[in-house]
Amino acid sequence: MKKVRVRKKDLISLVVDDVVYSTKPNKMHRLRKPYKPDNPNIVISFMPGNIQKVFVRKGQQISEGTELCILEAMKMKNVILSPINGIVKKVNIKEGDIVPKNHSLVELKQAK
Repeated sequence: MKKVRVRKKDLISLVVDDVVYSTKPNKMHRLRKPYKPDNPNIVISFMPGNIQKVFVRKGQQISEGTELCILEAMKMKNVILSPINGIVKKVNIKEGDIVPKNHSLVELKQAK
């Protein structure tokens, strides 16, 4: 068996269950998109579908758990709820719209 030498600078470290592993990254790892945390002020569609009903309007005061809209996908009606307390900054949808996955539905401004 032929032994392959790998330079230390070509390795990446991974931590799994408090154990550190060193490995050589593959092409998929090098080309992946960097992690971007979710913005709680922008509510996005988690799957493509139709907007059945919109419950909020611009400038409306809302609290966490307020119904924003109903997204129908695959014959299921999904009620989209507000993740934060705040004010509706912008509504990017209207009833009857067909939206793709990751479409910005409602923009919120956090209450102070």
